[in-house]
Amino acid sequence: METKRKRTIYEIVVKRPADFLCALLAIILLSPVILFVAFLVRIKHGKGVIFKQKRVGLGRKVFWFYKFRSMSNKRDANGELLPDRDRVTKFGKFIRKTSLDELPQLFNILKGNMSFIGPRPKDVKECVFFNEEQCKRFLVRPGVSGLAQVNGRNAINFEKVVEFDIKYVKKITFWRDVKIFFKTFFVVFKRKNIDADISPKDTHHLCDYYNDLLLRRGDISQEVYDTRIEFSKTLNVKDIMPSSDEQAAS
Repeated sequence: METKRKRTIYEIVVKRPADFLCALLAIILLSPVILFVAFLVRIKHGKGVIFKQKRVGLGRKVFWFYKFRSMSNKRDANGELLPDRDRVTKFGKFIRKTSLDELPQLFNILKGNMSFIGPRPKDVKECVFFNEEQCKRFLVRPGVSGLAQVNGRNAINFEKVVEFDIKYVKKITFWRDVKIFFKTFFVVFKRKNIDADISPKDTHHLCDYYNDLLLRRGDISQEVYDTRIEFSKTLNVKDIMPSSDEQAAS
């Protein structure tokens, strides 16, 4: 298992302190916006302003990932939550398209779970299916935005996302981070590739969970799928996630 990589002077001396200071400054300056959006989320969606999800970060460590909630708590006659697409509200779509739902991730950056720039963190239930090559994205802190987000966002497939992530991991520089940072504002302003349409025949779409994609393509059996999904539920915050290769060997 590859656990280390050669870091640049920029990463060692500048990147993390800059993330911390910029996140702190952003929280202070944007506090009126953060509080106003939180108030509207409470009014529109009810209790539970913040959406929390276990995702995998640096060193394959599990952490709590924060976003403003963009879905209601609507349930069916049996009390089960309706599918995501039936619970996303108009207001939820608005904060997604404007990326206002991402504002709580400033606190993830402050805590050290995330960086402004890096591979976008994935849900634990996806990550337990990653092989060793795909796990190279965990050699750096995940980011609010990254190469994949400014080169297609939700309109590129999973394999392409991993390609961009590993490309970033191999060469992290100050100027590349600055370029991605400002390009992110352009992408958000243009509102491109946020909620791209998904064809039923599209088996490589970023909006798919990777685990579901593997099952639908026939790359894994239902038994393997169910076993790893159950395993993902046992992982707690601060646990280290093994790769699929390591799980298969155990």
